[in-house]
Amino acid sequence: MKEKLVVALAGNPNSGKTTIFNNLTGARQHVGNYPGVTVERKEGSLKYMGVEMQVVDLPGTYSLTAYSAEEVVARNFIIDDKPDVVVDIIDASNLERNLYLAVQLMELNVPLVFVFNMSDMAKARGLEFDLKKLRQFFGVPIVTAVGSKNQGMNEILDKVIDVAMESSPQKHGQVDYGKEVSGELDIIAGMIEKSGETRYDPRWAALKLLEDDKDIKSQFLSPELDAQLKKSSDRIESLTGEIPETAIAGARYGFISGACQEAVRSTIEVRHTLSDSIDTVVANRVLGIPIFLGLMYLVFQLTFTIGDPFMGWIEEFFGWLGGVVDGFWPEGSESLLRSLLVDGIIGGVGGVIVFLPNILLLFLAIAVLEDSGYMARVAFIMDKLMHKIGLHGKSFIPLLIGFGCSVPAIMATRTLENRRDRLITMLVAPMMSCGARLPIYALIIPAFFPQSLNAPMLWIIYVIGIVVAIISAKALGATILKGESVPFVMELPPYRMPTVKGVLTHMWERGWLYLKKAGTIILGISIVLWAMTTFPRPSEEVKAGFESQRQAVEASNMPAEEKDDFIIDIDNAESEQALQNSIAGRVGMFIEPALKPLGFDWKIGTALIGAFAAKEVFVAQMGIVYSVGEADEESDTLRAKLEENYSPLIGFCIMLFCLLSAPCMATFAITRRESGSIKWAFFQLIGMTVIAYILTFIVFQAGTLLQIGVKL
Repeated sequence: MKEKLVVALAGNPNSGKTTIFNNLTGARQHVGNYPGVTVERKEGSLKYMGVEMQVVDLPGTYSLTAYSAEEVVARNFIIDDKPDVVVDIIDASNLERNLYLAVQLMELNVPLVFVFNMSDMAKARGLEFDLKKLRQFFGVPIVTAVGSKNQGMNEILDKVIDVAMESSPQKHGQVDYGKEVSGELDIIAGMIEKSGETRYDPRWAALKLLEDDKDIKSQFLSPELDAQLKKSSDRIESLTGEIPETAIAGARYGFISGACQEAVRSTIEVRHTLSDSIDTVVANRVLGIPIFLGLMYLVFQLTFTIGDPFMGWIEEFFGWLGGVVDGFWPEGSESLLRSLLVDGIIGGVGGVIVFLPNILLLFLAIAVLEDSGYMARVAFIMDKLMHKIGLHGKSFIPLLIGFGCSVPAIMATRTLENRRDRLITMLVAPMMSCGARLPIYALIIPAFFPQSLNAPMLWIIYVIGIVVAIISAKALGATILKGESVPFVMELPPYRMPTVKGVLTHMWERGWLYLKKAGTIILGISIVLWAMTTFPRPSEEVKAGFESQRQAVEASNMPAEEKDDFIIDIDNAESEQALQNSIAGRVGMFIEPALKPLGFDWKIGTALIGAFAAKEVFVAQMGIVYSVGEADEESDTLRAKLEENYSPLIGFCIMLFCLLSAPCMATFAITRRESGSIKWAFFQLIGMTVIAYILTFIVFQAGTLLQIGVKL
């Protein structure tokens, strides 16, 4: 530690900052002006516990946005003079307003101490602070004081010395500026870093430039940077409907509001807005969860209702395309190329792309909920539940992302500081029903359940995933990953009306990832699965046997309609025999005994194997399995074929098993990387498969007994 510490006192006007400065320095102070401006500069000195301190009383400001000379002086002193510790004096009775400056000081990445001054007035107004939560949220030590009574002065100095002696920099809480602003910040910060500018922290400077801070802009005279700023500002405004400065301020107030709602009881709100009024209902501890579940039900209902006609058009298109390609070969041709193109590529990829309308509609709805600020409220609502099941409050965000894709969900666990919380969250995240599973539900639900039950069945599947994830997290936290979760405060951004461009952009970005997967990974897997279901081909003897059966039927005197039915049965039998003889069939037959207690046959087994590569491949594989033996338009769709071969109970069990069983290869790989050990990836894979098997076994066996009981 230095021989003499430089301590800067910052704070809002009327926060009691000068009173505390006087208490600390007494008569050992002098007053002057900062060079070049008529702004008063107060300095004083003191000695405490053998440590010499120079205390600088910075001008009182509400922010550091350079709208006034006081603000420029205050922040330039912090940036250029680099005090050892900055002490922010906060009026505890007017917390939200004062915390706006505190957040901006955090953004400067300087050593900080927060002093909740006038704590006696706050207490008199009925305000109670959970200081432990607030410290965790801000990443800054907090001291309570009453400057007018000279209380808490020694505690302030103790904390100043502690912070000055810390060997590593403080890790402050981070404001989430949203995807649009954060992305542009990264680009601009990267350009600043490359420029070699060392006076400012690149990210802080990027933030100021986006806020159109004239003082900082004058320090960066670069045409390339100016062009990027214009481009970034226009993009943020087009996607959010707000200029960058407004969007950034809104994010800060959201950060502050979240802290106050979670860690301050009987808070006297400074910013009573429409957001506050809405939150009294949607963030209500009693009504919040039912409202969330109701909204998700509505989302699923719209997904099916609106998406159904579009799915029909896509299905018709791929049916037409398959017919056109099939027409290049004579009827009954056994060409491998024809089978590859029609059954493998068009049938496989088309069987996945047909669900694109459902995917886009789901992502559209989620984008609206995210951009409006509602999803952050859901996280806030669930925060207490997260703690009850032994998870960190932040864990809900990765789990929420898991509804889109497990891979980014597991990567999002990086925001969790505690390794135990990270591991539990990444292990259960794949139980959230990701977008890749939606094609399976979209295939199965309409095949086995009436339209009036489509949305309820999808809702039930999603809820099952959430419930099983909660139970699994609780079990992990109580057994192999014991420990206490670190407190966390959820931030609540203000509500805003989502922009059409922003919502459509988010929807398309996610939808495009799905399309790219269909055109690359799924295309490759479809070809591999086609080969596995095609080779080895039946022997000539087997083919001749089925052909002789057909000829016998044709030569008989039975009516033409009966002949057609018999021919269809023979074709189906031949197709099934060919599939059983294939590589996929043999693997499926091998595991069939283990799957029978779940109601599954070897055909479903082969599709489940393919689903390990990517969950959507289950649909493509089932399409390949049933791409032969279809004789008329009524049986031309995979959905009709499934309905013909399986019961609604089996259909539900398929969805349940696909929901909870081994995650895809990409999830396995990312779990291994993020956990730092392949054992956790295997633990996740095996554990989820065991859970899926047990629950599906119970559901199928119980359902079967119930059906028997009803019949009796």
